[in-house]
Amino acid sequence: MFDQPIRISVHNKWDGLTPQTLFKDVWQTSKKQLHQWRMEKTVFKNEKIINWLEPLQSGDILTIKVNHEKETTIQPTSIPCEILYEDDHLFIVNKPAGLRVHPNHNEENTLANRVAAYLQSNNDQRKVRHIHRLDQNTSGAILYAKHLFSHTILDKMLENKTIQRTYWALADGILTGSGQINKPIGRDRHHPTRRRVSKTGKTAITNYEVINDYPHDQLTLVKCSLATGRTHQIRVHMQSLGHPLAGDLLYGGSPRFSRQALHARTLEFTHPFTLEKVKVTAPFLDDPPIFDFIR
Repeated sequence: MFDQPIRISVHNKWDGLTPQTLFKDVWQTSKKQLHQWRMEKTVFKNEKIINWLEPLQSGDILTIKVNHEKETTIQPTSIPCEILYEDDHLFIVNKPAGLRVHPNHNEENTLANRVAAYLQSNNDQRKVRHIHRLDQNTSGAILYAKHLFSHTILDKMLENKTIQRTYWALADGILTGSGQINKPIGRDRHHPTRRRVSKTGKTAITNYEVINDYPHDQLTLVKCSLATGRTHQIRVHMQSLGHPLAGDLLYGGSPRFSRQALHARTLEFTHPFTLEKVKVTAPFLDDPPIFDFIR
């Protein structure tokens, strides 16, 4: 039984490469996966079983008839989710604040439940595959894979830092300029969920740039990008500068908002199959608005 076939048009950049080189060196497909596809004869070029050593030409159509994936066990919840980008291989969702990305036990109101309902509305029963997460009370763009092959590639891209994620935050007080915060982060032994800067923690690096400040409100709009991906990293690092995020009571922020003012604003990467530059900007979703300081 097969899932929907994966179809990829050979880009002119790959003209002359053998399929073996494209899969192994460009897409870094595992030896185990390649061996399985060879044995099962599930990869085709222009509708014929592929010759792994015959050079490709731009415009050739590669088809992978993948094994049917186990249907998702996540209970669909029919609440619309905002899709920012979608094709046959991946999609990007704008997460509202207040939602977990994935359910704990039998939760039914998480982003995954909404994504499952969205997929099923398109007669798609495949597994929900997020590439990264956001804190429950952080909003913004999250990347999903539509099949195991794209999931594996996007995971490696995230690990290799070729997927750029930019966050916007409103910090308490007036901050100036730009800089890099390089301070290790570890667990806080006195609190079950809080993190803290710790000499024995894991390496954590945040780059930040002030976009604007609002002296009347004692707030600064900051753009942050992560060189590492530690839990609560931006929140901990901004607190370490003496400018915790507004609304972030866990880290000493002012109580002016109902949640920390942190939004995953942009997601940018080169599409692994089309080689197009994908750049998505996530609109703000809060009602009442948090980022209405931005003009």
